[in-house]
Amino acid sequence: MLQQMRSLAKYVWVLVALAFVGGFLLYETSGLMGRTPITPTTPVAVVNGTDVLYTVWTQRVQTEIQSAQERNGGRSLSQDDTRRIENSVFDQMVSEVLLQQEYARRGIFATDDEIREYARYAPPPWVMQAPELQTEGRFDPEKYSRLLASPQARQGQLLVQLEQYYRSEIPRQKLFDQIASGAYVADAELWRIWRDQQDSAQVSYVAFRAKNDSALTKSVSDADVRAYLEKHKTEFERPGRAVLSVIIIPKVITAADTAAARERAAKLRAEIVGGAKFEDVAKRESADSTSGVNGGTLGRGGKNRFVAEFEKPAYALRVGELSQPVLTPYGYHIIRVDEHKGDTLALRHILVRIQTSDSTATATDRKADSVSKMASASDQPRKLDSAAAKLHLPIERVYAFEDEQAMFAGRPIPSVSAWAFAGVKPGETSDLFDDDNGYYLARLDSIHQRGEPTFESVKDEVRNRIAAERAVDRLIPRADTLAKAAAATSLEAAAQRENLTVDKTAMFARASLVPGVGQFNEAIGAAFALPVGAVSAPIRTPNAVFVLRTDRRTTAHSAKWVAQKEIQRQQRLDQLRQQRI
Repeated sequence: MLQQMRSLAKYVWVLVALAFVGGFLLYETSGLMGRTPITPTTPVAVVNGTDVLYTVWTQRVQTEIQSAQERNGGRSLSQDDTRRIENSVFDQMVSEVLLQQEYARRGIFATDDEIREYARYAPPPWVMQAPELQTEGRFDPEKYSRLLASPQARQGQLLVQLEQYYRSEIPRQKLFDQIASGAYVADAELWRIWRDQQDSAQVSYVAFRAKNDSALTKSVSDADVRAYLEKHKTEFERPGRAVLSVIIIPKVITAADTAAARERAAKLRAEIVGGAKFEDVAKRESADSTSGVNGGTLGRGGKNRFVAEFEKPAYALRVGELSQPVLTPYGYHIIRVDEHKGDTLALRHILVRIQTSDSTATATDRKADSVSKMASASDQPRKLDSAAAKLHLPIERVYAFEDEQAMFAGRPIPSVSAWAFAGVKPGETSDLFDDDNGYYLARLDSIHQRGEPTFESVKDEVRNRIAAERAVDRLIPRADTLAKAAAATSLEAAAQRENLTVDKTAMFARASLVPGVGQFNEAIGAAFALPVGAVSAPIRTPNAVFVLRTDRRTTAHSAKWVAQKEIQRQQRLDQLRQQRI
């Protein structure tokens, strides 16, 4: 069935899309489900009294989805991708409303003269990166001026696009200037930051580390847990979390599949060498549909545009030369350089993806079909277990977090996370999902929604934390005995009598991660506060108690600080301005 659908996919998706849109509009506008019907004035949110319209939101979401599909070579998106786009568009629309309200409150707007001035002398990044406006790999202002004065600028909608861009960008810049204009950084703050980065210390220390104690953990009562949770509730807030059981049927790429792709790429190269036009072969054969429709062109640009496996052989080619098949993570490429000036290349390519053979794909499709028929879209949890057992497939435990793609063994699992947080109930099984790497069928085992933690969901974690803190507290008396003995003799002598080990660090700065000591904790701070050679009192950190001695310390060089102070000031001002925004 899946094999048959692959050949009919184009027509199936057209029909599905038409049916979905028609059914969705009927469902949303009819009020058949007892909800308020969706109309052109229905808001998806209200921001300080201003409606963010549902219909506008859905239109912008669909536009973004279509753009993403085009960038993805025409492939459909996973539910995770769609959910990210929906959230991103929503956030962007809310931000736009907030900005417009602030512009109105402050009397900020863009005049026509300002727009003309910006368009002439401050072109936006997407204009400066246009290949046709480059000379030797750099933006050419003269070419841009000629383009602005040409009929092409008006006919091609460039002037309209520039006006739309600056209508929003100029007020944004004015708001930034107003908000950030009062930012100030004193020399004392710059010197403190410089010292934090440049001061260094070396210490000797004895660490008393807490150990897991099951008896101590059991001694923490529910009342203790509730009291602790009440004081530290925000520390235990988590995003939505789902536990799933997932059957994964991988689409296996064999050595024969790789060899077949290389052989096909070699045949295409031979066809071009034999007289076929590169552009025509690219349009007909390239798996990169975006460049393929344009004859395989990848435009003109400098280095670091492509993965190293592609870029290195591309820069080694002469103009007009045809590469041998080049392997990258995307497949095999045939590359031709059309122009080479300095570090700038104009080139074309034909992509041949490495795909499973028909026989292997058919066997995988049949197995996925069988799993789907036995368990997909079921509200009976045991069906997934039964299908896995019957087909000798393992069931993997997968943890998913809201608004994040589910992962297993370092690889993404498409759509499963978005499905889990879309209102399904524990025990339900998903439809069959797939991507280039395999097929996936998931069962939701449990779910914790985003928000304040419940006692039951975090009680074990809280109990363990309380026990760990109490374990550290128990170490302080022993550390105090050592500190007093070390003050009277030496750290090494006192440690030897107690059969303890003295460790030494390398030189480190205040912000360093120090092996054995940690980072941004009380022990690091003490290393820079103690007099050199003095032994500290017990220093408590979240996981250990330290007794330490500062052996060596170097201080920041004031002359070097003065030499770079103004650069540092500008960097700090940029940070403060961005924080205000």
